Amino acid sequence: MLNIGDFASHGRVSVRMLRHYDAIGLLRPARVDPLSGYRFYEAAQLARLNRVIALKELGFTLQQVRAVLDEEVDAGELRGMLRLRRAQLAEAIAADEQRLARVEARLRTIESEGTMSTHDVVVKRVPSVRVAELTGVAVSYQPEDITPVIGPLFAELCRRLAEAGIAGTGPSVARYEDAPEGDGRVLIRVAVPVGSSVAAEGHDFDVLDLPPIEAAATVVHRGSMDESMGSFQELARFIDANGYRSAGYARELYLECPDDPAQWVTELQEPVVRA
Repeated sequence: MLNIGDFASHGRVSVRMLRHYDAIGLLRPARVDPLSGYRFYEAAQLARLNRVIALKELGFTLQQVRAVLDEEVDAGELRGMLRLRRAQLAEAIAADEQRLARVEARLRTIESEGTMSTHDVVVKRVPSVRVAELTGVAVSYQPEDITPVIGPLFAELCRRLAEAGIAGTGPSVARYEDAPEGDGRVLIRVAVPVGSSVAAEGHDFDVLDLPPIEAAATVVHRGSMDESMGSFQELARFIDANGYRSAGYARELYLECPDDPAQWVTELQEPVVRA
């Protein structure tokens, strides 16, 4: 048998931790000297200790660890739990990284306050264009809700166009509308311009003529759309300073979309009317 110090050393845990596990009935010593109170463990008990530590590192509470061990979980089941926990942690890390990126973008916008000019904003008419279009729904207009919807939606539209043998004729477009339920959700409409001869019927996507925008305040944004907050706020300052008011969500015209989103060039087109 091993005394508690040796057992702790072999198990790479502290003596204090072993005493706590004994107190809560998670890992009892094999024998306790009735006179001295010294705890002794068998080497075979390292297997249970290993499972306790592994499950604890996976995020289980000690009460949950005991419940799992009482069911005699085997190595294969532990491996499955590890894979699941790894996926959960990776998802959490990705979400945290996206959250930090949004905070960083917001901070850059704050740092640029008072320094951005509006001389690059142009008010112009946006003509009508025939497009193939698909529609999705996001729970809000926040970037973290838009991004997971708009990318797959564009990919699906391009796939369907390819299957139909229809080629795009210009830069793709995204536009937004409030969902009719009035619950804060947003309709995302992604579109690719197509030839005027493309029939409006007989496809697994919509074909329609986008109406013109008689007056749109426009600005060219360079970089990822996750970094577009400053450009949208530039539009807002221009609209406020020049006697306009917004008449709806801005369209996004994707002029250049290389593999690196940092190199994207997008024209933001916000409908306006005179205030």
